[in-house]
Amino acid sequence: MTSVLSVALLGLALSGPTVAFVPIGGGASTHISITGTALLQKVTETCRAVAEAAGHEFKPTGSSPEELVQACLGPTATGEVSGAKFHSALQQVYTQNGLVDRDFVNSAPHHFSSEAFLKGRALITEGMVAIKANIRKENFQAARETLGRVLHTLQDFYSHSNWVELGYTEPYINLIRPELPLDNLADADAATCSDCASGTCPNSILSNILNEKKLTSGYIGIFSAAKPKGKCSHGGAADLSSTVVPRGGISKDERRPDNMALHDAAVRAATTASLQLLDDIRFAVGNNAFLRMLGIARSSVVCFVIDTTGSMSDDIDEARAVVYKIIDSKKGTQDEPSEYILVPFNDPDFGPMIRTTDPDKMKREISKLTATGGGDAPEMCLSGLQLALTGAPASSHIYVFTDATAKDIALKDTIVALIRSTGSTVSFFMTGIFSRRRRSLRASSFEDYKDLALASGGQAIQVSKKQLPEATDVILDTSTSALVTVLQRARNVGKQEMFPFILDESLKNITIYITGKSITFTLINPAGMSQSHSETSGKLGTIQTVGNLIRIHLNADKQTGTWKIDIKSNQPYTLKITGQSTITFIYDFVESFAGPHPGYAVLSGRPNAGQPATMMLSVLGRKGQSSVAVGDVGLVSVSGPETFSNSTKTDMGNGDILVTVDAVPEGEFVVILTGTDKVSNSNFQRQSTTQMSVSKVIIQAVVDSSLEPGKAFKLPFSVMTQGTGGQYSIDARNDKDFPMSYPNKLILTAGQYTNANLTITPPASTLSGTDVTLTMEVKSPSGVDSNYAVLRFAVVTKITDFVQPLCEVVSVLADDCPRDMSQCGLFQWELSANLTDGNGTGIESVSLYQGNGTLSYTSLTAPVIQAKYTGSCCSQVIELVAVDKVGNVGKCYHSIEPPADPSASPPALTLSLPLWWCLLVSTFVTRL
Repeated sequence: MTSVLSVALLGLALSGPTVAFVPIGGGASTHISITGTALLQKVTETCRAVAEAAGHEFKPTGSSPEELVQACLGPTATGEVSGAKFHSALQQVYTQNGLVDRDFVNSAPHHFSSEAFLKGRALITEGMVAIKANIRKENFQAARETLGRVLHTLQDFYSHSNWVELGYTEPYINLIRPELPLDNLADADAATCSDCASGTCPNSILSNILNEKKLTSGYIGIFSAAKPKGKCSHGGAADLSSTVVPRGGISKDERRPDNMALHDAAVRAATTASLQLLDDIRFAVGNNAFLRMLGIARSSVVCFVIDTTGSMSDDIDEARAVVYKIIDSKKGTQDEPSEYILVPFNDPDFGPMIRTTDPDKMKREISKLTATGGGDAPEMCLSGLQLALTGAPASSHIYVFTDATAKDIALKDTIVALIRSTGSTVSFFMTGIFSRRRRSLRASSFEDYKDLALASGGQAIQVSKKQLPEATDVILDTSTSALVTVLQRARNVGKQEMFPFILDESLKNITIYITGKSITFTLINPAGMSQSHSETSGKLGTIQTVGNLIRIHLNADKQTGTWKIDIKSNQPYTLKITGQSTITFIYDFVESFAGPHPGYAVLSGRPNAGQPATMMLSVLGRKGQSSVAVGDVGLVSVSGPETFSNSTKTDMGNGDILVTVDAVPEGEFVVILTGTDKVSNSNFQRQSTTQMSVSKVIIQAVVDSSLEPGKAFKLPFSVMTQGTGGQYSIDARNDKDFPMSYPNKLILTAGQYTNANLTITPPASTLSGTDVTLTMEVKSPSGVDSNYAVLRFAVVTKITDFVQPLCEVVSVLADDCPRDMSQCGLFQWELSANLTDGNGTGIESVSLYQGNGTLSYTSLTAPVIQAKYTGSCCSQVIELVAVDKVGNVGKCYHSIEPPADPSASPPALTLSLPLWWCLLVSTFVTRL
């Protein structure tokens, strides 16, 4: 199963070192493999616990993401299950893990270099606080990104320090426990290493450092060879300090003949430490939230953005009816939405965004909407859409209901940037009076909604209010699991054109959508059988026409192979073909970076013009990545000629492919992929939905910490153009409307970076765990070229309570439990415990993580919380978890064993403290 998670997003199998824990010799491990191993193990454990709590067996049929997610979500839920969101969530963690080597290459605390132990631990513990706060606020992407960075720093401790040379085999628990001291650090002026002229000495740590158990780490010189006298170096060709006596280095990044044992020991410690950190987060936030953070959820999310002005009463009624229909018809299937999101907008108000996993709450919230206000046609539509795009999970389907154009049209470029950043699909249901004419260049029209729908791969559906109920079947089609796009095209000038497309055996519920006017078409299957637009119910499918939408639902007995649709129109139109299948792909445009640990970084904005476009792509099959064979991968224009840009592919292993496209199409393009499904031996075709284009402008900015309520945060950024220099405009917006200051103009010289700063200040009242999405855009003097960066920040209140709740077992009544386990079901045992938080923030939750009995406890506001567990004698282990209001975790563990004979003494009381998997069997209380 580990292979599922070893995703080579940051340059595995490059021709040189790629990331820390560099794979040089056989059997070496990387940050990606260490993180993947830990994440997979913890996801499996959590899924098993959730399944057992729900009363069903956790038994994956295989090791693929689809099979793991299917087993985790439950065998009774019917329908297709896609592992794409799980896979994407893991890649976000891996990406941020690897970016530490690019964005913080010269920061000693991020790598535990140069004996920066206190600052390195602070990065870990502050990051853990941010992760927990973000998950509690359901800001899962921000949590994943911080998790990746924190794991990198934690893992580097074992590779860059002398922890394993000191003989330690277990992780240094104090790194994730800020209330505990970092003991026995080497003095700043103490020599720590002996000279190693060859650079490959097995262990150059001085004997007195080893004997006294002093903790040190290697110094690294990226730009200078200087280091304190007698100190160890990191080592390696990129470390200039390794040529200064004492020469050599103590880094265990690489697995070489001289350090195999140390490298392997560092990997084992780093993996166990990663598991400990993940456990702490899991216990703090709960099993379900932990799994949602890692993308283990039914794939569909229902997100409505609804105009609530006075003329929208009928539209609101229809949106309400659709929500009710989705909830009632899909309950208990894999198509049941994992989350419901509702964003109302009016004028001048919009929001708030309502998010819930409870279908009954969604029914209540949408039932509260009433049509009121408005009056002057343009409304705050794009402001509401911005909230949805920043709040909904990536790759969501968002449905906008409105009968008016957008008053906030200035947000259009920001919306496009967010669409490209999130990969979400936006469809508009427009019931207003339509006109293609604009009153001015800055005035909005319904054409803007069509532009946004096309950019995202969505639909722009124009119907009357009376026709709206017939058009919302699109929502039922797309609010489903495992939805894939086979083909999408748009034509601004109508003409006769034949569009071929491949349907494979795995595809179900195949639907063809055409939007436009004055359209005729003929659909032809691989056997040559055809059906025209006039046959509403034919041999190939059923056709429904409402407003500007034609919906063709293919019959279930469709043939596999190459189909064709011949479209004739003298008006603009769009074509989209979708279906349900677990065969899909995920991708990112990437760029390479140099340094001690070179690799690939995911681009935040558009790829650079004038050079090949590079993608990292992962293909998922029905039985994992090995069950598909990839054919062609290329870029194609959605609106232009059917020109396929060929590519070169480098197989990175496990279905991960580095794709380079030399000839990038002009204008907007998408990714198209073909291959063979090995399960059915049928060819398949898939297409991305989000349109992209290239730019000569580059904008770079790095998130390096959380924001604090009430305090200004300075974000450095850099801008460069590979085109013509001059005065470039800068625009920045954030979805929380926090105050910001930044230069609105920059003078750029071609080929040179210009540096500037943006300051953002969250109000003092901002709740901890809030995330803010910042969109920055740079435009050329002519306005023709632009690029953007989308950054997410976590707002986290500084905390001083790092002490874990205390759990004390006060009594155990297990005398009745029989020695003969075949009789255990007839008897029960009891345990009582006291839970306290001392002078901390107070206990927020108490839960049962092991044990099949019942748990009850007194009020959480009491100074001492009394907990009582009653369970069957067949279930002999109990683990209680108490979490305080800032996420500190305390645990009680107790196990009973039947006495060896009737005269034997009963088990001793177990007093267990909030430690990491430390099982205390004693009669006193202590703290680490």
